[in-house]
Amino acid sequence: MRDIDINSDLGESFGAWTMGDDAAMLDVASSANIACGFHAGDPLGIFRTLTMAADRRVAVGAHVGYRDLAGFGRRAMVVSSQELRSEVIYQIGALQALAKAAGTCVTYVKPHGALYNAIAFDERQAADVIAAIQAVDPTLTLMALAGSPLIAQARAAGLDVVAEAFADRAYTADGELVSRLEKGSVLHEPEEVAARMIRLVREGVIESVDGKPVRIEAQSICVHGDSPDAVAMARCLRMRLQEAGLTIRAFATRGAPA
Repeated sequence: MRDIDINSDLGESFGAWTMGDDAAMLDVASSANIACGFHAGDPLGIFRTLTMAADRRVAVGAHVGYRDLAGFGRRAMVVSSQELRSEVIYQIGALQALAKAAGTCVTYVKPHGALYNAIAFDERQAADVIAAIQAVDPTLTLMALAGSPLIAQARAAGLDVVAEAFADRAYTADGELVSRLEKGSVLHEPEEVAARMIRLVREGVIESVDGKPVRIEAQSICVHGDSPDAVAMARCLRMRLQEAGLTIRAFATRGAPA
């Protein structure tokens, strides 16, 4: 693999509450997962982030989630199929309108937080999200957890899928993300994170929390934008990947500004 995508969760500020440094992260990331207002973000902040993404020619994805502002979309929720499909359609549509006004377009969908974790293994909710994407635009790519059953399910339904790994998250020996409720689930040392990701790209392997190698196939690497050291980690990761001879390039470039 000579190309790799770096994605980050952005557009999550809300009113007077600021989350992360979108401008700095957009100088590093090649793809931006932008909040759609359900777990975070408001129209003004989302539009500003979209405009910055358009200026930098960073690919834009809809970061859809459960309707859970208070819990930042990280709480498990019981949602009917009809409600989930409608809410995903709503979120994608809202971001598409703002993206068009900002001079760019939505090229992929990456579910957020608890919804992301749920559909990785919950076939019913996964089918609802897949159906929602297809109802809006079946050419949109779905970004999903590497190694999860969701990938085969979405591809069987006709969607393009990109598998992602998480630079700043710990993995179990089964290739699943360590719960955020557990100590050591989030990594903070930039050089350690960069070394792990270089090994992932070169060998398709990442070390689990118990020291065992886990095989993971991924075309995109996520660096979360909501941690205090996010920018430093992202910059270090990009620099080390480039030093290793890799090109940072978005997997989805359809409709990107010229």
